Amino acid sequence: MILTLLGAPGAGKGTMARLLSKILQIPTISTGALLRDEIESGSELGKEIDSLISKGNFVSDDMVSSLLVKRLQDADCQNGYILDGYPRNESQAEKLSQLGIHLDKAVLLTVADEEIIARLAGRRECPHCRATYHIQHNPSQVDGVCDECGATLQIRADDAPEIIRKRLEIYHKQTEPLIQHFRQNNLLAAVQGAKSVDDTVASVLQALGVTL
Repeated sequence: MILTLLGAPGAGKGTMARLLSKILQIPTISTGALLRDEIESGSELGKEIDSLISKGNFVSDDMVSSLLVKRLQDADCQNGYILDGYPRNESQAEKLSQLGIHLDKAVLLTVADEEIIARLAGRRECPHCRATYHIQHNPSQVDGVCDECGATLQIRADDAPEIIRKRLEIYHKQTEPLIQHFRQNNLLAAVQGAKSVDDTVASVLQALGVTL
């Protein structure tokens, strides 16, 4: 099964991808994590990406696509995968088709902008394994410590309120046209993302036709 998760920054795509990955036994591929890994590598590409992201901008389609193609060549992707944050726009959707990648479903997590801003203020991320948490809605078992690997959780630099508003503005302009694109191709499954994590997971699985 090949899925993509759509939604505004902070809609819960990372958390949902991580949980679905365990349930469906396929890897989740976060383009955001791929970009941050490239930044941490210290490469020239990483420095360029860091400059863009720190200002609330998205990186170019070519940058993202090249990192994604490299990741999809790994053996764990051969039986399916979950794309988190890709495609973000119609150009990237066309790129998927050019690569011969055919999605089974595009899951849209719908959350109001003001809820997004409030939610991201409490988001925490593991700098090692990239697991995501929220201090209220999805806390780690030990405060400030990742459940998966034990690393100290961090606040992402792009979760500052002024950066979030800019990211939301870009999302509405560039990403929302994908909703119509996937709807026309009978691939869209819209799920209310403001519910509890368990309820949202149940709704997504129902939309995918998966029974446990």
